[in-house]
Amino acid sequence: MQERLILFSVMVIQIVNRLPKTVTGAHFAKQLVKSGTSPAFHHAEAQSAESRKDFIHKLKIGLKELRETFVNLKILKQAKILESNEADILLNENDELISIFVSSIKTARNNLRKE
Repeated sequence: MQERLILFSVMVIQIVNRLPKTVTGAHFAKQLVKSGTSPAFHHAEAQSAESRKDFIHKLKIGLKELRETFVNLKILKQAKILESNEADILLNENDELISIFVSSIKTARNNLRKE
């Protein structure tokens, strides 16, 4: 999972580096590079969580960032700042990562209840 998140981060960085050097491009670049790379960091932190609650908390933060990234990419696509094909590839991976995070959080919550 960590490698997949790193690859996603790299794809985000590559897109950010190609955004137009405009006020809009700069705004979205800053937002996207933050939200699109931080899930990898939060996932890494979750691997060293101090408790199951801490693990869930760190994953939930990563999930929020993934959702923010998804909206950012949708806006860039609809504004035709990103090519549709490129945006679709990243949106698909983003959506899959959201599903994985949601599933992991549900599993961790169920395991916490069993303790």
